[in-house]
Amino acid sequence: MKNFFFTIIFLFTACFIGQAQKTKDTTDEKLDALTQQNQYLDELVNNWYVKQSLTENDHTSVNTFTDKTPKIIPDSVYIKRLYKLPTVVPMTYNKVVKQWIQFYTKNTASRRYLLGISQYYMPIIEQILDKYNLPLELGYLPIIESALNPRARSHSGAVGLWQFMYPTGKMYGLEINSYVDERMDVLKSTEAAAKYLRDMYKIFGNWTLSIAAYNSGAGNVKKAIKRSGGKTNFWDIYPYLPRETRGYIPAYIAALYSMNYYKEHNIIPKKIDMDMLTDTVMIKKKLNLKQVAEYLKIDFDKLATLNPQYKRNIIPGNVKPYPLRLPFDKVSDFLNSENEIYKYKDSIYLNDQVSLISPAKSNRPYNNYNYSPPSTKHRKKLYYTVKSDDTYSNIAEWYDCSVNDLKYWNKTRSTRLQIGQKIAVWIPAKKYAHYQKINKMTIEQKTNTNIPTIHKKPVVKPDKNKYVVYKIKSGDNLWTVAKKFDGISANDIQKINGFSDEDVRDLKIGQEIIVKKK
Repeated sequence: MKNFFFTIIFLFTACFIGQAQKTKDTTDEKLDALTQQNQYLDELVNNWYVKQSLTENDHTSVNTFTDKTPKIIPDSVYIKRLYKLPTVVPMTYNKVVKQWIQFYTKNTASRRYLLGISQYYMPIIEQILDKYNLPLELGYLPIIESALNPRARSHSGAVGLWQFMYPTGKMYGLEINSYVDERMDVLKSTEAAAKYLRDMYKIFGNWTLSIAAYNSGAGNVKKAIKRSGGKTNFWDIYPYLPRETRGYIPAYIAALYSMNYYKEHNIIPKKIDMDMLTDTVMIKKKLNLKQVAEYLKIDFDKLATLNPQYKRNIIPGNVKPYPLRLPFDKVSDFLNSENEIYKYKDSIYLNDQVSLISPAKSNRPYNNYNYSPPSTKHRKKLYYTVKSDDTYSNIAEWYDCSVNDLKYWNKTRSTRLQIGQKIAVWIPAKKYAHYQKINKMTIEQKTNTNIPTIHKKPVVKPDKNKYVVYKIKSGDNLWTVAKKFDGISANDIQKINGFSDEDVRDLKIGQEIIVKKK
């Protein structure tokens, strides 16, 4: 009786919500989301362990139905199955969820591989979620994020099993540099994702909204709540969320359903021969994975799959100790031959990071390899007499040229000056009389001269009547500023101010920046 009562409630909710969002669930939204999921699933077959499990029949069956006449399953069956799942995250059933369930329960090769590879990753993920006392069903999120591919990279720059963007990954302690990207480290990225989800739940107190915020950011969810008139149910704020987030919760519910009820859809997981038993050793010198693979006779692709965080297949152990994950039966072999492995073909696989090389001699007096000397056409030479406290930088500023120009014209590499020294300057012929006056000016006159310079970028003060303006404080950067305003990202602030990356790095205390339009 209890199950029947909940079934009726589920059906009523399904009909009501399905009708409410009928006008919002556009064809474009579904195509975009399904295309992305198909891409992730197709990329799954590039995983080393998956490729080792492929048969000729499997290659040809990717994205094709093995059951040409799939059974039509009544809504009541889907509802009953979802109700039976032991989840803290609320399960909802409607037309959108049904479409995603039908997508994830297609009996294709990629779905079978996904089920197979999940048997390796899910215990790792669930153990970390349990450590943070989070619902274990959150572990199904990487299925829709990356199809359980640690090397997955989206068009927007999200990386790894949990698809972290660069700023979020850094914020949650993941190391990202030219050699290492811990967004692709299964253990560390899952730790970061657990902390992120925990933080979202502290904000919203609702797991469905917290999952939506994981996809689009807390700011967008807050904005949707505000636009809906303060409603806090996902399906009530559904029309106000970013397009990709609308399909995120339905896809998550469908992924969770498919991973629990694949047998009912006659899908047999493909056995993936992954090394369930692995261990790590700490690397304290620079080491290429190819040195390890060749010396220990491990397939290189297999070793790289176990260590996806090393972007160039190089472990920069010379900087600090880093972990190397190995099949368990190879750990003792590595430890017994560690010194030999470091030296093995090091001249081939490792390049010196810092080398002492004398530059070739040149007649050019400048030291900037990108420097291109200006033409002297339509220019006239004059001489400036060096005075006390003059510098090349000051002289270049007064004559609207660069320091490298002065060094080139005077055939010198040095920036040392002597009082009374004559400095040659090639200035526009039409302005000769104007620039000639500088030589006789006092330091105050030269400082206040109206001659334009190429060194100072004009500072434009924001119009406070049109924009919300923020004054930079000690320790501020665009990310910390964005956190103080709902629905605004660091990228939004950079764009509205027209900042280059260099401008972002050179923010000054007291500088006024535009946050958003009023």
